Amino acid sequence: QVQLVESGGGLVQPGGSLRLSCAASGSIFSIYAMGWYRQAPGKQRELVAAITSGGSTNYADSVKGRFTISRDNAKNTVYLQMNSLKPEDTAVYYCNAVLGEVSYWGQGTQVTVSS
Repeated sequence: QVQLVESGGGLVQPGGSLRLSCAASGSIFSIYAMGWYRQAPGKQRELVAAITSGGSTNYADSVKGRFTISRDNAKNTVYLQMNSLKPEDTAVYYCNAVLGEVSYWGQGTQVTVSS
């Protein structure tokens, strides 16, 4: 069992930055693949960025060059650094942990990009 708690969301102006954090507890964090997803009103949840247990990363085309996912296994935490934010990045951002067929989700954190 893994518990995930996201933090760091908020209101930011276009062009600004935010860093989301996802703290994990309850299992061996380092063996899980981790991901950040987002869901905007009226839209499906989509993958934003993911990082494997070995540190390989992948990103949605819409955030490449602007967002960076990283993990600190000593702190059981995964981060999403978001730069050059756009209004279309507005969504609830969710942290996800996957090991094989088992998947866990956090409760989400709201990110709003608006002037």
